[in-house]
Amino acid sequence: MLEKLFQLKAHDTNVRTEVLAGLTTFLTMAYILFVNPAILGETGMDKGAVFVATCLAAAIGSATMALIANYPIALAPGMGLNAFFTYTVVLQMGHTWQVALGAVFLSACMFFLLSIFKIREWIINSIPLELRSAIAAGIGLFLGLIALQKAGIVAAHPVTMLTVGDLTKPEPILAVLGFFLIIALEARKVTGAVLIGILAVTLFGIALGVSQFGGIFSMPPSLAPTFLQLDIKGALEIGLVSVIFAFLFVDLFDNSGTLIAVAKKAGLMRADGYMPKMGRALIADSTAAMGGSLLGTSTTTSYIESAAGVSAGGRTGLTAMVVAVLFLLALFLSPLAGSVPAYATAPALFFVAVLMASGLAEIDWHDLTTAAPVLITTLAMPFTYSIADGIAFGFIAWAAIKTLAGRYKELSPALVILAVLFVIKMGFFH
Repeated sequence: MLEKLFQLKAHDTNVRTEVLAGLTTFLTMAYILFVNPAILGETGMDKGAVFVATCLAAAIGSATMALIANYPIALAPGMGLNAFFTYTVVLQMGHTWQVALGAVFLSACMFFLLSIFKIREWIINSIPLELRSAIAAGIGLFLGLIALQKAGIVAAHPVTMLTVGDLTKPEPILAVLGFFLIIALEARKVTGAVLIGILAVTLFGIALGVSQFGGIFSMPPSLAPTFLQLDIKGALEIGLVSVIFAFLFVDLFDNSGTLIAVAKKAGLMRADGYMPKMGRALIADSTAAMGGSLLGTSTTTSYIESAAGVSAGGRTGLTAMVVAVLFLLALFLSPLAGSVPAYATAPALFFVAVLMASGLAEIDWHDLTTAAPVLITTLAMPFTYSIADGIAFGFIAWAAIKTLAGRYKELSPALVILAVLFVIKMGFFH
């Protein structure tokens, strides 16, 4: 049955290799089980329900990818997208989490339509690679700032806005040691480095009496507090258009980049760069995002951590299916997830920030008309505490600077239209 479903022989692999690859991928991305409820919980959402929604969204998304596209790519609620959901849409803009879930659902529906009608390629090709790298790096810096706040390393200041926190407390010290541990394990190629870091900091915190231990296993909490709680009508307000677009853009770039990177590593891409079944993979992805918003979590997306499973030999959808089964088994770990404090998830957030900021290495810093909009995009996100505003500033700056420098031929119609829309939005609906 497995051979028929996943064509193992055609991909030169076997069940044992695929199962090991699935376990490897799961261990590298299981940190989301602890990080996602911690972030979304700040909106007032029930953390137990978010934990269940995270497990189910990851399981459904990974299984959909396995069955529709037969790719070794696992899915779960995306980092960056969950921060945007909480810190920008709910806490900064003042919308309810139900409205934010509605925006996630609408962006997923748009993504689904773009995938079916193949408009996705047109949009991605219209937006310069440097701007896409800047968006990823900006989200990285945004996550870095959130991580430093959660760890108590930076604190609010009435004059300078930010200052150093109280570093004599155990929380920031444990967070720093946790980050060093994750980096060291990752450099030594240890599978599940992020997960080990989170659990190690949690255990030390409990041993020192800084946080409480709530147990390991129990029956899953109720999904009822978040299930089908999305407010689509509220999300259709004019002021939320840019939010829906921001969810869409980040998911679009994130997804395309992840799919291409993992497919390249797995040898699933043709020599000319064409990726077979890309359309199917994107349909699986957008379907998973829709499902996740109904369950009660931020956008579900493909995980770059799938590359770890590919390195372990994963070549087919069976790898993703194993990840799906493991996320279902994780439903019984809710007390452990509830025991993980904010200072233990902060090192994981900062590690993701390091990975995302690496996109800045691809920028031609000698070309000022490129470097300036890139830096504006990257810095605007943490300083405005908003991914949506960072994207808007980036598009406006790119279009304006290129035009004024006489290089308007480098602009695509889609980019110009979006820049104009962002100017209107900034002026009238902010």
